[in-house]
Amino acid sequence: MTAQSRLKLGIAWGPTSVVAELGAGRVWVKCIARATKLGRDVAIKILPRLFVSEPERLARFEREARILASLNHPHIGAIYGLEDVDGIPALVLELIDGVTLADRLAKGPLPVRDALTIAVQIADALDAAHEKGIVHRDLKPANVKITSEGTVKVLDFGLAKAAPGDSGAGVTQSPTVTVGGTREGAILGTAAYMSPGTGGG
Repeated sequence: MTAQSRLKLGIAWGPTSVVAELGAGRVWVKCIARATKLGRDVAIKILPRLFVSEPERLARFEREARILASLNHPHIGAIYGLEDVDGIPALVLELIDGVTLADRLAKGPLPVRDALTIAVQIADALDAAHEKGIVHRDLKPANVKITSEGTVKVLDFGLAKAAPGDSGAGVTQSPTVTVGGTREGAILGTAAYMSPGTGGG
């Protein structure tokens, strides 16, 4: 049984109870859940069983948890834990209300003042990550959320690369764009938002 088939309203998922589905990527499912012991809503990001059997996918998912746990910043979405339910891992994440930058841009150009305010907060988040030796590698409007108070949160560190020495740094497959499969030098990221001349992991 896949993770998707278990995401039903009210179903218990570890220490949480599923409230609603938020969406799905190529290799994950994300939903809103109620953390019963904490008494608050959280987001959970689940790796379906189909991909649990792939060591590289599983390693990247677990590495995302470690990377997020190493970052504590007001403009980076927080992680509360890494759970395992019947062999299926899930990240328990901060639930952030608001819209993505992609959704906001779809409504039209941002006023210069708003664009600068958002850009400064994104830069602040990336600077904090870089101080830890972490490069996001998939920064795009869909991975930036803006709360109702105007606070920016950078999300989705699934393709992030840690400084040399991290045991999981050898990423070979991408949930967004992979050129060359698992060959050394595979390109990771979303092509439209990659800087010119970007190479592989």
